[in-house]
Amino acid sequence: MANTEWWQRGPIDGVPSVLQPVAHILLQVRESVGELVAGLTVDEWNARPGGVASAAFHVRHIQGVIDRLFTYARGDALSPEQFIAMREEGDELRDSDVATVMEALASQVDAAVAELRTVPVETLGNFRGVGRAQLPSTVIGCLVHGAEHAMRHVGQLSVTTRIVRSGNA
Repeated sequence: MANTEWWQRGPIDGVPSVLQPVAHILLQVRESVGELVAGLTVDEWNARPGGVASAAFHVRHIQGVIDRLFTYARGDALSPEQFIAMREEGDELRDSDVATVMEALASQVDAAVAELRTVPVETLGNFRGVGRAQLPSTVIGCLVHGAEHAMRHVGQLSVTTRIVRSGNA
């Protein structure tokens, strides 16, 4: 584990200062997920102690929520592929899927941080409709919620992995 969290490591090159917290959260999400799932068996990945979501769900959902909220921040609608991926987030993970799922998360975080570098600060307050109902948000609202929602699932993942590793699943 790193000695400091991402927010304590200084600014991320090229990311506007107002979006630094979003970049820091996303990078912390990637690092924390890697630490939490290291060494999980396939049974532990898929365990649902007390009926809660599995580690497999949380990792897929984290990647998906970042993808979806950044899509909305750009003003785009979700693609058919994104809807398919959302439906598959709860699927059981096979041992052969672990590397792919972790690579997808890392790639999504890298892409999101790269995208933050291109967001014109003057557009942060622009309206963005979310979902089919076009619920009202803004560019910054979508970006912040994507990072915040991902971190919320890191917290849930932390509890789930602790329980499954204890053998009390």
